Amino acid sequence: MSTHSKAVLFMFASGFSFAAMAVSVRFAGSIPLAEKVLFRNIIAIGVSFILIKKAKASVFGKKENFIYLLGRAIFGTTAMALYFWSIMKIPIADATMLNNLSPFVVTLLAWLFLKEKLSKMQIPALVIVFFASWLIIKPTFDLNMIPSVAGAFSALLSGSAYILVRYLGDKENPATVVFFFSLVSTLLVLPFALINFQMPRGIELYALIGIGVFASGGQMAITYAYKMAKASEISFFTYVNVLFSVFFGWVIWNEMPDLLSIIGGLIIIFSSIFLFRYNHNQSKK
Repeated sequence: MSTHSKAVLFMFASGFSFAAMAVSVRFAGSIPLAEKVLFRNIIAIGVSFILIKKAKASVFGKKENFIYLLGRAIFGTTAMALYFWSIMKIPIADATMLNNLSPFVVTLLAWLFLKEKLSKMQIPALVIVFFASWLIIKPTFDLNMIPSVAGAFSALLSGSAYILVRYLGDKENPATVVFFFSLVSTLLVLPFALINFQMPRGIELYALIGIGVFASGGQMAITYAYKMAKASEISFFTYVNVLFSVFFGWVIWNEMPDLLSIIGGLIIIFSSIFLFRYNHNQSKK
């Protein structure tokens, strides 16, 4: 098997793992949200700590980067909580599609804060994707739209976290960034998890473990994929996550996205693929 084929296989494994994580969040049922986020992070702490030791990197990062590491952790934790909550309230496919708006949020925030230039194709794509997200949210301007809005805000905050990750790219080891995020996230949700702690039983316990295992597995798979192939060649395979989410939602809960959600999701996916290809071709000139 070629290196590129292995990279694609890892991207499929990542998509499956992240979709399975979403299923695990739903199967955890009545377990409080903070407890679900806590289990997501505990396993990630162990995995990232091993990677830090292997790379002989700093555990807590450099002093001058502390505020950026902390901001990444706060944005990431809030985004995770909103995403998990939206999974519990709306179809998994819809929550996943809204969360996958984050690459476009990154593009916009990179222009605003990192002064990265927008290409002539990125501007209309951002506008189109914004309206596509409304096809999924289907605003009713009442309480029924709150879970969908939470899913969209999870993408906004994820994008903010990724901007800080990009800023820290050549300043800290990736394993340090992941460990710091997982540790701070654990400390942030621990008080809430302890106050409302609910002893998991049966399938809930397996689901909580699954949240951490599948999340860590998905992160490791996508890391290996990007080591084996160029981002421009495989990044659009990220949206395999959406396909797995649709499949799991249909098979397990008989959930199928409605026509507007399907149209909105396809617009977001194809806009992303088009931009990746466009930027890749421009970089060759």
